[in-house]
Amino acid sequence: MVLFLSVQENQKNLMEGMIMYEKEIELKIRELPEDLKREVLDYIEFLLQKYGTKKTRPKGFKFDWEGSLSELRDKFTSVELQHNKKI
Repeated sequence: MVLFLSVQENQKNLMEGMIMYEKEIELKIRELPEDLKREVLDYIEFLLQKYGTKKTRPKGFKFDWEGSLSELRDKFTSVELQHNKKI
């Protein structure tokens, strides 16, 4: 019998796995001498710079184009803009 997990259960399992990794990393770092702890910190900073942090990664769509067709609003309807390829 195949069991399917709900989205919430999958997220919970993922978070528990992440917390487990964090605890394991913390325990390993505590075993290191001070000079190697500094190297670990340098490497973490390198990874964050290379791949970004969770906070800096864009989520969802960017709408930086929003309003760029505002000058056409009075001339055409949205349907006309969709179907007319040569404006």
